[in-house]
Amino acid sequence: MDLEILNIASDTENNRNLSNHTHFSKLKNSICGDEIEIKLIIKDDKIVDFGYQGHSCVYCQASASLLSKISINKKKDKINELCNDATSYFDGNKEIISKKWLFLKKIFNKKNLNKKSCILLPFKTLKKIVSK
Repeated sequence: MDLEILNIASDTENNRNLSNHTHFSKLKNSICGDEIEIKLIIKDDKIVDFGYQGHSCVYCQASASLLSKISINKKKDKINELCNDATSYFDGNKEIISKKWLFLKKIFNKKNLNKKSCILLPFKTLKKIVSK
């Protein structure tokens, strides 16, 4: 287990319920059983608050933690682009992370390829909200 992944996952600042959310999405990983739910407060197409909760592995938790931090105060279309790029990385476009989303290099690397579905679950869950 990578200690950096554990450190990222242990940052639980946004691992919380947003009772006054304006948007909500929940997904389950059919491969491993991870579940994540994301609740957002969006005003004027901008994410102003982000809460996530779930029953998931450390890779999914780390991914959700990083995603929550980068999403706050960003426009929906920018985060939709990020979600698309995350999928593109695992589809073979390795340069997308090093050029545009450097903060993701901590979890998006070749040694974590076998955890692809766990890492992408928060991105897929968030995309259901921001792509509308």
